[in-house]
Amino acid sequence: MNIRMKMLAVLIGGFLFVYIIELVRRRKLREEYSWLWLVTGATIVILSLWYDLLVAISNFLGGILPSSVLFFCGMVFLILILLHMSVKISMLTDQVKNLAQSISIFRHEKEKDV
Repeated sequence: MNIRMKMLAVLIGGFLFVYIIELVRRRKLREEYSWLWLVTGATIVILSLWYDLLVAISNFLGGILPSSVLFFCGMVFLILILLHMSVKISMLTDQVKNLAQSISIFRHEKEKDV
């Protein structure tokens, strides 16, 4: 990996770190999810500085090119994030439905009493 690519990857990882911390500080990202993105930024920095580790991982997984293994790992990461968010959305949908039903029952009982 040439020096420009390493510098770009380190800058992206560093920017991700700073941006995630800023999002948590402004309460736009919950701490619950921030650790995952901080680990992602750290992984980007580590793999960009320690290219031999990426080569070792690709050899272990049987990949031909380290970049293809990195792309594969990124795709797996995105699929897991999407699955997690789908579960969260499903839970929130159920909670909104239950809340709307509870409010409707409460309003109905309140109108019945008046």
